[in-house]
Amino acid sequence: MFGIGTTELVIILVIILIIFGAGKLPEIGAGLGKGIKNFKKATKEINDDIDITATLKEGNNDKEKKEEKNHS
Repeated sequence: MFGIGTTELVIILVIILIIFGAGKLPEIGAGLGKGIKNFKKATKEINDDIDITATLKEGNNDKEKKEEKNHS
């Protein structure tokens, strides 16, 4: 696994334990798990909530009104 042996993994876990403390590790693990789960869910499902239709911007709408007045 990426050239990391058992000894290196143990050292990394000990450093993480020292930095965050034993009380925070379950919270960090739960948050990381939820994030991965939501990412996988988002990549698999199609989101129909996104509206991709073109709309006029307010600035363009004002230009069209001025052009209509000039042509009239």
